[in-house]
Amino acid sequence: MSKVQIKKKNRILDDFFKVEEVHLRYERFDGHMSPVVRRLNFERGDSVAVLLFNPKSQHILLVNQFKYPAYEKGPGWITETVAGMIDKDESPESAARREVEEETGYKVGKLEHISTFYVSPGGSSERIILYYAEVDETNKIKSGGGMAREDEDIMTVELSLTEALKQIQSGQMADAKTILGIFWLQHRLTPDLV
Repeated sequence: MSKVQIKKKNRILDDFFKVEEVHLRYERFDGHMSPVVRRLNFERGDSVAVLLFNPKSQHILLVNQFKYPAYEKGPGWITETVAGMIDKDESPESAARREVEEETGYKVGKLEHISTFYVSPGGSSERIILYYAEVDETNKIKSGGGMAREDEDIMTVELSLTEALKQIQSGQMADAKTILGIFWLQHRLTPDLV
């Protein structure tokens, strides 16, 4: 493990999101310490995502909702896996179950861990913990659609694996965690073709 020396750290934004400014030195590959460099860290906490699959209908269940950051470079409405932030003192599994129920109305049983990964490690410490779960009509316990108190307006989208792959190829589906999950599912369902 290489060395890191933190020289100065302060929070320059402390709101729903947090931004830290850090001045540090780190051990370079040649063994020498770097000069003091300034780095910013966008801290929003870790989040969970769940790729839902209905084995009876052979459909992937995704959600579609407006996301302002995606509006600046695209339409703003994103089709993606169920996802959300992990609340303080909440386990990733509990957060995943809560988000699935809030967004789609399904109650999930077994969660299978797919991967834990950084979203954008050059600027953010956020990690996504991605799960897979199977549901069918017997698991539907609520209408879903998101939380009114959070002004969410969420629509469930059902796609076959073929349809989802076509949307990825065309660029219509552009969410990284969703793409990763769909490729994982493709390998799971058709291991000899991948």
